[in-house]
Amino acid sequence: MEAARPPSTTGKFVVVGGGIAGVTCAEQLAVHFPSEDILLVTASPVIKAVTNFKQVSKVLEEFDVEEQPSTMLENRFPNIRVIESGVKQLKSEEHCILTEDGSQHVYKKLCLCAGAKPKLICEGNPYVLGIRDTDSAQEFQKQLTKAKRIMIIGNGGIALELVYEIEGCEVIWVIKDKAIGNTFFDAGAAEFLTSKLIAEKPEAKIAQKRTRYTTEGRKKEARTKADAAHVGSALGPDWHEGLNLKGTKEFSHKIHIETMCEVKKIYLQEELRISKKKSLTFPRDRNTQSVSTDKEIWPVYVELTNEKIYGCDFIVSATGVTPNTEPFLCGNNFDLGEDGGLKVNDHMATSLPDIYAAGDICTASWEPSPVWQQMRLWTQARQMGWYAAKCMAAASLGDSIDMDFSFELFAHVTKFFNYKVVLLGKYNAQGLGSDHELMLRCTRGQEYVKVVMQNGRMMGAVLIGETDLEETFENLILNQMNLSSYGEDLLDPDIDIEDYFD
Repeated sequence: MEAARPPSTTGKFVVVGGGIAGVTCAEQLAVHFPSEDILLVTASPVIKAVTNFKQVSKVLEEFDVEEQPSTMLENRFPNIRVIESGVKQLKSEEHCILTEDGSQHVYKKLCLCAGAKPKLICEGNPYVLGIRDTDSAQEFQKQLTKAKRIMIIGNGGIALELVYEIEGCEVIWVIKDKAIGNTFFDAGAAEFLTSKLIAEKPEAKIAQKRTRYTTEGRKKEARTKADAAHVGSALGPDWHEGLNLKGTKEFSHKIHIETMCEVKKIYLQEELRISKKKSLTFPRDRNTQSVSTDKEIWPVYVELTNEKIYGCDFIVSATGVTPNTEPFLCGNNFDLGEDGGLKVNDHMATSLPDIYAAGDICTASWEPSPVWQQMRLWTQARQMGWYAAKCMAAASLGDSIDMDFSFELFAHVTKFFNYKVVLLGKYNAQGLGSDHELMLRCTRGQEYVKVVMQNGRMMGAVLIGETDLEETFENLILNQMNLSSYGEDLLDPDIDIEDYFD
């Protein structure tokens, strides 16, 4: 006969994951329950902490992310205990988790914040690198020093930054969309930024304030190879600072973009020789199609769905992430989203009792505000981790709690190509169908402003450069005021729009 499950009062608050969501959640729980032990279980020896947090406006926030040894977290919060181990199994019926180090932890409330891992275009190929965390970014830098040509697959934030930062190496950039940065921008904004790609970069690099504590100094042999490939939390917008991204050649930018295609097949040197297929040289001119066969021999070749074949030194796979649910699924009947994440309701609760989730691992499955959408970004990881802790606290005290205000409006501020970029609401007209209109204002090399309107109301905006419009636009989207009477004046640079709407 099976032992009766222990009453959940014996358990603790347990958080799994040392990234932004997990650490924020643990910190909040530690504040709510100063006399209780909060367990933070993480496979990585460093945690990611939010520093220099600034609330820029009602929903926009800026912060830095610092990798820190977990002892720093325990010093700040004496009631947080960090357990440096991966999770082997979750027994939701018995309210306990088993960790790789052989111990068992009973929880009363559990929050899963194990993040996501990079989708690799092909597993186990030594010439394919995924970039997701500090370790993989350093590995990439090592490979790059020997490289003459690389291929980058993907169109998200990491791919965008990579292409901009790499010097002295030919880059073939493969994207499945018509224009770059599809997750963040429309073609107009992409064009605005592409002109910056082709221009020479300014020499002086502004020093970034994010400091890095890396795992280099730790005993590496303690971490198995398989382990290293899957732990490590996500990189944020300044991840390439402090890495010297130079290839072997002495020039700044050489980029060729192949749009509307994907990888069809990867050949090693010998496999290409046997296939008798021919690879192309790097297109020298943006306008002429390269048709000459490449004389150079490369370690790896990529055939694209547009039939072109290019050789390169290695391939960077930056094609997004899959939620890291694997250790938790076996024997537990979680409801999963279409993207493979753990579905959570408007209180960050999963479908199983006393189990919550936050950050990249979860899929928001409540009825969202018409101007919010989930994106796997640091800002949302922090907001979700913070709110999950509030919800866990309220549930264990029997209180009720309202949905957090940060989910009213999607708002994200970041940097691309050294421009400040603010995204608000349905900035790409996501889900609005054809029933919307766009208004634009663009000063080449300086700023790009796009507003998404529907029935006279502002639904979203993209602001690139120092526009100073974010607070005004945030308010206009939140209060859904009818702006039809303003027409094009809304973006007229000679009219001080803030005076209208104070």
